[in-house]
Amino acid sequence: MRGKAEDSLHVALLGASGYTGADALRLLAGHPHVKITLLSAHSHAGRALHEIHPHLAAPGFPAPSRIEDIKDNAWDGIDVVFSCLPHGAGQEILAKLATRTSPPRIIDLSADFRLRDTDVYAQWYGREHGAPELQAGAVYGLSEFYRDEIASANLVACPGCYPTAVLAGLLPPLRAETINADGIVIDAKSGVSGAGRAVREANLFTEVAEGVHPYAVASHRHAPEIEQELSRAAGRQMLVSFTPHLVPMNRGELTTSYVTLAPGCDVADVRKALESFYRGAPFVRILPDGDVPATRHVRGSNFCHIGVFADRVPGRVIIIAALDNLVKGSSGQAVQNMNLMFGFEESEGLRALPLFP
Repeated sequence: MRGKAEDSLHVALLGASGYTGADALRLLAGHPHVKITLLSAHSHAGRALHEIHPHLAAPGFPAPSRIEDIKDNAWDGIDVVFSCLPHGAGQEILAKLATRTSPPRIIDLSADFRLRDTDVYAQWYGREHGAPELQAGAVYGLSEFYRDEIASANLVACPGCYPTAVLAGLLPPLRAETINADGIVIDAKSGVSGAGRAVREANLFTEVAEGVHPYAVASHRHAPEIEQELSRAAGRQMLVSFTPHLVPMNRGELTTSYVTLAPGCDVADVRKALESFYRGAPFVRILPDGDVPATRHVRGSNFCHIGVFADRVPGRVIIIAALDNLVKGSSGQAVQNMNLMFGFEESEGLRALPLFP
C-alpha cells in the first residue's frame, strides 16, 4: 500500500494560492515521503507558482511549476488531498472526490467539516451543509487528542487556529476534572494572516497597524467549535465566553483562559494534568513554573507553548497558550495529521525550530 515509509505519497493541494496553501507547500516540500503532484486554485489558474509565491521560487522546488484550475484536476494516483479552499468552497468538490472508485484521503483545512452537527454549522455559517454524508465520517483533527481516529480516517477536519490553542490548554485539565466546566473566559489574540489572503478593507495596513481591536464579539465562528470539544470532554453541554482580538503582526496566536478550580484542586493539579497528558508529545511544551508563553518563541514552527499560573483571585487559574496560527494552528497540524494517517513518524517534516528574532 502506497503511503508507508518506503514509498512517496502523491499529494494534491487545493487552494494553493492562499496563506495556508503556501505554508502547506513550504512544509510538504521538506517532507521525505511526499511528492507534490498537483496544485490548483480557481482564481490563479494558469499562473506560475513563483508568480503567486515568490518565496517558493528556489530552483528545483519540488512541486509543479504551474497552478491548475480545480475543474481540470486529474485525480488518478493521488493519495491524499490537502484542501485549503475558503469556507464553503470545498464541500461539493470533496464530496465528489469521496465517490471515486479509489478515493484519496482528505485533509481539510477549512471550517467545512469541523462541526459535527450540520444544524450547528448552518446556524453559524449561514448556509446548509453541502455534504452531510461526508460530514458524518469526518474526524476532528486535533492531533494530540484524536490520534487513533485520525490514523484510520478518510477525512480529517483540521481545527481552527483559535480552537487549537484554547483546547490544547483546557482539554487535559478538564478531562482530569481539575477545573470546572462552567465560567470559562477566553481572551484570544491573532495575527492578521488568520483572516486569509483575500483583500479586505478591515485588513489593510492602515486599518490594522498601531492598534489592537476585538472583533466578532460574542459571535466568532470558532466559539461553537471550542464548545463542541469541551462539551465532549465534560460529558455535557458547555458554553464559554470567547473574545478574539486582531494584533498588528503577520503570524502568531496567544490565548489566555481564565478557569475555576475544581473542589479540592490547586494550580499544581492543573499543571500535573497538562504535563501528564503531553508527556512524549513532540510539539506541545508545558513551560516551567513562572515562564510566560510568547508568540515570538514559536513563530514559524509547529510548537505550542503552554503556561499555567495561579490567579490572584482565590480558586482561579490562568492558562496561556501560544502557537503560530499558520503552522500548528493550520498547515503544520495538517501535515502532522497526514503523518498519523499514513504511519509516518508524527514529527516528520515538522522538526524545524522556531524563528528568532
